[in-house]
Amino acid sequence: MHHHNWYYGQQHILARYCGLPDDFPPRIPGYLQHGWNVGCGWNPAHEFFDGAWRYVWSDAPRRRGHSLGRRAYAVTGAPMLYLMDLEPELGKVKESERKGTLWFLFHGWDAPGIGAKIHGDHQRLIDEIKETETEPVTISLYYTEYERPEVRRSYEEAGFEVICFGKRGWNYEGTDRKFLYKQLKAFRRFKRVASNRLATAIFYGVAAGCTPAVYGDAMELEGDNPLFGGQTRIARLWGDMLGKDIDLATARAITDDELGKQFVMPPAEMRMLFDWNQRD
Repeated sequence: MHHHNWYYGQQHILARYCGLPDDFPPRIPGYLQHGWNVGCGWNPAHEFFDGAWRYVWSDAPRRRGHSLGRRAYAVTGAPMLYLMDLEPELGKVKESERKGTLWFLFHGWDAPGIGAKIHGDHQRLIDEIKETETEPVTISLYYTEYERPEVRRSYEEAGFEVICFGKRGWNYEGTDRKFLYKQLKAFRRFKRVASNRLATAIFYGVAAGCTPAVYGDAMELEGDNPLFGGQTRIARLWGDMLGKDIDLATARAITDDELGKQFVMPPAEMRMLFDWNQRD
C-alpha cells in the first residue's frame, strides 16, 4: 500500500514471521508505523488514502488517533519485537560480557529533493559524553549524518568508534532490509544505550537488554513540526525516560508499553489481519 512500510525492512520481517518470502514481501493493506511516535503514529502532515488501515505499535497512538477523529486502527506491536522472536541468539553474549555504550546521535531525515538536517553544538555534546560515560563509546550515525564529513569527523577525531547501520530506503529503493538485524546484533553486546533525544533506538536498546540514558544537547531539526509538541511535551509525558541514570525497571515497563509487547500476535493472526492467507 505504501513504501513507508518497507522502511528499515519492517515489512520484510513481518512477512518472514508469517512464513512468507521476505525478499519481496506481500503488500500490507494500509500504513505501518515505522518508528516510535509521540502522535497518532505518523507525522501531522502525513497523507493517507481514504479507508486505509493504520497499523500502530501500541495502543497510545491508536487512542491519540481516535481523539483526532481517525479510525481504522489496528495495534500490532513493533516489528523489532517479532525480529527478536525470530532471532533469539543473534548477537547474544553473556550478560557479564556486555560492554560499553552505543550512543545514537539524533538524526535528520531524508527524501529525494527534500529532507531536514540537524544543527547543534557537536563539541559540547562530545564533551558531555566523555564526562558521563565510564566505558568505551560507539557512536551510531544515521547515514544522513554519516555522509556529512564535518559531522562524522567530529566524533572520529574525538576518539569514538563511529558506525552506520544503513539506509531506511525510499519509494521501495535503497532499503537495507537487514537494518534492524544489524541493530539488534549490536544492542545485544552493549551494556548501555544512549541518545540526545528520546527516540526509537532507546526503546529498542532497552528491549534488547541495555540500560538507557537520554541527555545532552537535543539539537535542532530543520522544519521541526510544532504540532508534535517538541521536547517540552516529551519531558512532560516521558520524563522517566530522560536523564543519565534511568531506573531500569521503569524503563522496561515503559518500553513494553511503547513497543506494544502485549499486542504481539501469532503468525496465523497476523496473516489474517493483513489478508495474507490467500498467498501462494
